[in-house]
Amino acid sequence: MTSANGLQVQAFQTSDVSEQVRTTPGWQQQYRQMSPGLFNGQLRSLELEGVEVYEERLNTRVEQFFSAPSGSLTFCFDRSENSLYLLNEDSRNIWITPENYQEVAVVFSRDFLQRHGLDVARLEGLFMTPLDSVQNNLFGSWLSATLTRLGEADSPLQGRALGEQLLEDCLFILDNASQRLQGDAHGRRGEARAVMRRVSDWAADCPDETLNLVELAEVAGVSVRQLQQIFKAFTDMPPAHWLRLRRLNGARRDLLRGAGATVAEVAMQWSFWHLGRFSESYRQLFGELPSETLKRAR
Repeated sequence: MTSANGLQVQAFQTSDVSEQVRTTPGWQQQYRQMSPGLFNGQLRSLELEGVEVYEERLNTRVEQFFSAPSGSLTFCFDRSENSLYLLNEDSRNIWITPENYQEVAVVFSRDFLQRHGLDVARLEGLFMTPLDSVQNNLFGSWLSATLTRLGEADSPLQGRALGEQLLEDCLFILDNASQRLQGDAHGRRGEARAVMRRVSDWAADCPDETLNLVELAEVAGVSVRQLQQIFKAFTDMPPAHWLRLRRLNGARRDLLRGAGATVAEVAMQWSFWHLGRFSESYRQLFGELPSETLKRAR
């Protein structure tokens, strides 16, 4: 369901992760549900002159693989941990949200950045790193309230003035947050993130491929023990559990396509050799049996 007003503030309610992805055009994204329950998502967005503002809410844990829009600079404020993440067009990562996740994001286009003389290359070393600042929570709350206010307003929106204010605010917060980075800890996290980058590249290039734990460690270029430690830090789950949930999401995608395959054929395709255990695991995660998904798809 979607609604909009004259200010271009749009609101979306979604009931499946694939719907959530479709509400944010311009981003290359893959979402997979990673905790039990019926999915419910919300997204509010506002398009200004070269600037886009988003607020996203997700009730279940969701694995997000994403690539930011070409030429853009994005400030993502994680409301769950009050951290700022800076993204450019090369940012590519897998991570898993907590339940009841909320974030606000401001995306500045290439043209907007060029008009304001901002050299994105000078920010190297800050991308995809959690940045802490006392202003993160305040700014996130203000931006969420601003979307609400503008969505209800009946006066013309001054898009250019608001866009310039958002850039000034975001750069001020970034400057304060970057001064709080700790060298050694930042370096170790950068190494771990490079491992997750290799995993995310594999996941993007081979979305239908299944691996075991040893094979995934080979892809990541680390030992199984190192892989387990890094996955615990970045996804809060063992890599074997992550692989299993990915396979369940792949099976759900194929069932929703309703391409003539049976539940048993889909289960075998995704390496679930015991149909009963597959059906029960599927029901626990998505709140319905695979046969019910297939029936709706047809």
